[in-house]
Amino acid sequence: MGYSVYLKKNEEKRILEGHSWVYANEVARIEGKDKNGSLATVYAADGRFIGKGYINHASKILVRIFLRGDGDDGREFYLQKIREADGYRRALGYDDCYRAVFGEADGLPALIVDKYGEYLSVQFLSLGMDLRKSLITDCLKEIFSPKGIYERSDAAVRKKEGLPETKGALYGEVPDFCQITENGLKMLVDIKNGQKTGYFLDQKENRAAVRRYCRGEVLDCFCNSGGFSLNAALSADSVTALDISAAALENVEANAGLNGIKNITVKQGDVFELLRSMRKEGRKFDAIILDPPAFCKTADEVKDAFRGYKDINVSAMKLIKSGGFLISCSCSHYMTPQLFEKMLAEAAKESRRTARICEIKTQAPDHPARLGSEETGYLKFYVLNVL
Repeated sequence: MGYSVYLKKNEEKRILEGHSWVYANEVARIEGKDKNGSLATVYAADGRFIGKGYINHASKILVRIFLRGDGDDGREFYLQKIREADGYRRALGYDDCYRAVFGEADGLPALIVDKYGEYLSVQFLSLGMDLRKSLITDCLKEIFSPKGIYERSDAAVRKKEGLPETKGALYGEVPDFCQITENGLKMLVDIKNGQKTGYFLDQKENRAAVRRYCRGEVLDCFCNSGGFSLNAALSADSVTALDISAAALENVEANAGLNGIKNITVKQGDVFELLRSMRKEGRKFDAIILDPPAFCKTADEVKDAFRGYKDINVSAMKLIKSGGFLISCSCSHYMTPQLFEKMLAEAAKESRRTARICEIKTQAPDHPARLGSEETGYLKFYVLNVL
């Protein structure tokens, strides 16, 4: 007999609205016995069936629901769900590089699958998914026929599941860099050691959008492998790409060379310090791009993150020529759109600049946000005209 999880009164409301997570403190009692990571059935306090998901007694997220009716989690289930997820992206025109499976948004909590040309980069972020790694890998081989599958489960969130961080080839051979084409530009992606799964696919449409706003001298902060820099360089006179990582800047130069782009200059250092230094030097730019890493990964860090975002946005606004553009991003879902816009307004006031919103975008459509599951909607992309 498997686990039966009974919720406290009224705790089912959020889950019925589309959320997948059952927190341990929402549970009244657990009946039955099975292995940790097994499929558990969740019921409301009055005995109504809610759904099924993998249980993990070591995690604050006790159960991640993905079955809302009868059925099991066998091979046919995974084949169908992954094909459905990939089919959605294919129908939107994605082909060479895209997120094929986006966890909860695709009804497969804690599973991430990114496609980079002929290779897949995957993350198993929960105990339940980790225990089914071999099964899921076989399904990916059947559906995509990739040359190689590389695991990038070196994510800190796994520690909350009682799992170690790990990475390595699951199938075939994966090169140090694989080439993709995004927005008509060739990019070399470091699947093995790059950020997250190798590259930030969620910004692909936003990277193309900056071409409209980037003229004259452009500054790209936290440039990573140069996705924004390369797109900006197509319309700008010059682009200065800043990052603290020497490896990232080498990647920028390699990607620029791959496309014959010669108007990008890289500069290594702490972006906060570099921005302050440029202000002292009296530098001015026609457009500045801010795409920092997540400054807050928990709700407790929001206040500090707000100050961090405000700091770099104030510095950027003071460096922008009158009439220029600030492209400012946040990838933390705890920094809500309302809070992010409040921060931008305060930054404009403190920098004594007038700012107008030109465009607001979110993550690319291959990263759909599921209603009722706020964690799946996280990316903010604002374009401001700074006067």
